[in-house]
Amino acid sequence: MQISIDQKLKKAAPHLRLGIVLATIEVTRRNKSLWQEIDACIRNISKIKLEKVPHLAQIKGLRDAYKRLGKDPVRYRGSSEALLRRVIQGKGLYKVNTVVDINNLVSLETMHSVGVYNLDNIASSIVFRVGASGECYKGIGKEIINIAELPVFADEIGPFGSPTSDSERAMITEETKKIMMIVIAFSKDSKLKESLARVASLLRKYANAQDIETTTVS
Repeated sequence: MQISIDQKLKKAAPHLRLGIVLATIEVTRRNKSLWQEIDACIRNISKIKLEKVPHLAQIKGLRDAYKRLGKDPVRYRGSSEALLRRVIQGKGLYKVNTVVDINNLVSLETMHSVGVYNLDNIASSIVFRVGASGECYKGIGKEIINIAELPVFADEIGPFGSPTSDSERAMITEETKKIMMIVIAFSKDSKLKESLARVASLLRKYANAQDIETTTVS
């Protein structure tokens, strides 16, 4: 798997780093112990004041990058901010499947946007770049999303994910066998490797992960 960051995006987000985990997994619908961890995390997150969310370093880093790219970070919220706001407002989280639930837990713990993708549906050469004029895709559970000027993950076929909302093409289902999970750090993060170790641990524990590989890209 080859992943690079485009120079235009690097200029808009000078501290940007990607933490990447590749693994073979087993996806199940629900895991009670995993949700106990998620509920504990939600209780801690709920103590944060809603008005402080935009000023958290991780959230501010993403927001600043979006502004430099000409994208409104309120209209196109990063997924990490959307999750935090949802939890603080007492709306809880959707229960999807074990791998997506792990993805959301890691996002809450790190406060970074995190994406998880079905490797069988994407090519091996990926660029994290700025969406071009006119580019769009159907988001998971959403209508067509305008991804022009958004940071997007793209392979030879086209864009399939962003820190705001991912496409249906690479979504995780109970039939998925191989995944790539990406922690997207727009702010300085000295603990990114620790976050990757946490991802690997959760995947082993709740998704029977094998053949785990981790790396960072900057």
